[in-house]
Amino acid sequence: MHIKNYFRKVEDLINSCKAVQSAVITFDERSRYIGFIKGAIYFIDGSVLHLREFADVREKIEVYKYSYHYQKEDKLILRYDNAKDSSARQLSTFPEHKHIGNEVTASKEPELSQILDEITEWIEL
Repeated sequence: MHIKNYFRKVEDLINSCKAVQSAVITFDERSRYIGFIKGAIYFIDGSVLHLREFADVREKIEVYKYSYHYQKEDKLILRYDNAKDSSARQLSTFPEHKHIGNEVTASKEPELSQILDEITEWIEL
């Protein structure tokens, strides 16, 4: 797959989510197969998902670094990331983990579609 195809897939996914009001996303093609995505997705209830992905799609979609930070009114609701936080070292999925408020739990790398579905469930449509 070419990185531009992956970018298009992400864009289509965001545009198809019924809870999304708008999005400001930057797609940075680093090579034919490697790219960086950064931006914010704004939802109809005033909440926002800040996202970052550094991905390689050469053989399969492999996201080296990611952060999906979901908040409302400057208050963290959840964040998935693979930063090597000291608070996540004891988890079986380290460095992958999920923050729910102040709690840190084990979590494998989610797909953006899963996160959008999770957020949509919280928002009353």
